[in-house]
Amino acid sequence: MRFNFVTIFPEIIKFLEFGVIGKALEKDLISINEYNPRDFSKNSNKNIDDSPYGGGEGMVMMAEPLASTLKSIKNKGKVILMSPQGENITNFHINSLLEESTVTIICGRYEGVDERFIENYVDVEMSVGDFVLSGGEIPALALIDALSRKIPGVLGNQKSFENDSYENNLLKGPVYTRPQNFEGMEVPEILLSGDHEKINDWKILSSLQRTIDRRPDLLDSVKLTKKQKKLLDNLLSKRIL
Repeated sequence: MRFNFVTIFPEIIKFLEFGVIGKALEKDLISINEYNPRDFSKNSNKNIDDSPYGGGEGMVMMAEPLASTLKSIKNKGKVILMSPQGENITNFHINSLLEESTVTIICGRYEGVDERFIENYVDVEMSVGDFVLSGGEIPALALIDALSRKIPGVLGNQKSFENDSYENNLLKGPVYTRPQNFEGMEVPEILLSGDHEKINDWKILSSLQRTIDRRPDLLDSVKLTKKQKKLLDNLLSKRIL
């Protein structure tokens, strides 16, 4: 997948040069191309922002440099603006974007982006939550990471993300590793039993229990297997794990 990263701080992309995403870049499984709107500013100071019409605090990103930046990109694909006013990104959005071969991500700054640019050039506005950051770069990095790890070959075991939280609209249950005893706390005995069927049931129950405790709203849209439904009904009747 090709990512076009539009930002006035292209150095931030270096945060993706580590871990599995860094390896994906090395293997050319993904590519990230940086575009700085300042390079397309027509004034001598390379300004890309100006004061808002109608007054108000802060500055607004100008439409013209952003539009010129996009026009310089031959293959834009879906154009996304990272913005607090956008749709909160969910696993559904990530899976939908995987159908794209190219995604262009624009990082908003200051008090926002001239609305005329958004209306003419942006396909969708996206957000990582109901809060405000200094710019769209950190949300953009999160989006690139979430998309990249689902691309075949990026993860060592491609099936590993299938048990992640939200992948099946359930939260992932607790996990454990060595040592068996940590500060007096033991690993659940069932995980040491070697009984794979019981261990699998325990993992399903743990996932269901955690979802009930922390995100019960997810259960409204989850499609449970017959086994999961039976375990959930039993869990709800007892309200214990």
